[in-house]
Amino acid sequence: MKTSTDRRRFLRLTMAGIIGITLGDQILQKKALASTELAHLEEDDPQAAALKYTHKSPHADQHCSNCMLLQGNEGDEWRPCAIFPGKAVNAKGWCSAWTAKPA
Repeated sequence: MKTSTDRRRFLRLTMAGIIGITLGDQILQKKALASTELAHLEEDDPQAAALKYTHKSPHADQHCSNCMLLQGNEGDEWRPCAIFPGKAVNAKGWCSAWTAKPA
């Protein structure tokens, strides 16, 4: 019986360690993202130009803030976008990769 108890204790401690490492890593990643300011995407950036990105959407019902590719905090003027890694796009902007958020 002692072996069974030791095995259970070992498994519990191992799982607790894995969960602690995972949560700690996620917290550190969020803090790192919050502390770094992303450069704003320029309209003349080659990738932005290829996707016809503009800081102000030409469409009344299509803009970055209602695109499913936009990331970051709701309400922020400049936010990260999955299409333009390492850059922030204007929430009022638009590009040809615009995809409606699911309802």
